[in-house]
Amino acid sequence: MPPVPAAVPGAAGKPRWWPALPVLVCSMLLAALVTAACAAHGAPFGADEVLHRWVLEHRPRWAVGSAAAVTVTGSGVPAYVLAALAGVMTVRTRRWRGALAGALAGALAGALALVSVQLPRIALASWLARPRPPADEWAWSADGYAMPSGHTTTSAAVAVLLTAGVHRAVRGRARRVLLVMPALWAAAVGVSRVYLGMHWPTDVLAGWLLTAIWAGLLGMFLILHRRRKAGAVPSNEGEGT
Repeated sequence: MPPVPAAVPGAAGKPRWWPALPVLVCSMLLAALVTAACAAHGAPFGADEVLHRWVLEHRPRWAVGSAAAVTVTGSGVPAYVLAALAGVMTVRTRRWRGALAGALAGALAGALALVSVQLPRIALASWLARPRPPADEWAWSADGYAMPSGHTTTSAAVAVLLTAGVHRAVRGRARRVLLVMPALWAAAVGVSRVYLGMHWPTDVLAGWLLTAIWAGLLGMFLILHRRRKAGAVPSNEGEGT
């Protein structure tokens, strides 16, 4: 009697499409936000103006310097280095030769994952073409359109990748702390964009919503990939009989 293959978690039964719900909710919220911005012809909402004015009245020099130090980590080279690191953390192998190739592949995968969220963000921002707050109110340099915030979207996506990397690579007491740190960092980057006067608050909100949609779709893709891979095991074993 041939041995019965061990059950693979998630391989049997209905697909676990739990990421579909947040994707749906966040998609509806982002669509409503973009629709409202279009209806206002890119003008800031009332809440945007209130928070923006409050920020301008509460910006001591030391706080501006701290916000600038945080905001520069949320895009460009630092963000892609962190994304590559997150990709490396997902690689598991015991052979040193395989470890090197796996690390390179993981780093590339992390960078490409970050690129995959940049494309829809740039397309949406270019289509919406929402202006930023007045440039004379900025405490740092910026370019491009306002919604969704590029730094916010980028840092949130990197936080998702880092969380996945920590979840896979880290064990022990430090794991809980390290799982929280990426989200705190991404939140700080988003807040810094508003504090430095370069984005309306709803620009940051749009960036977070877009990243949540991207993360949910990525999760659905990984679930489907694992189910197909797990479902292929019995069929491959049966080919030799």
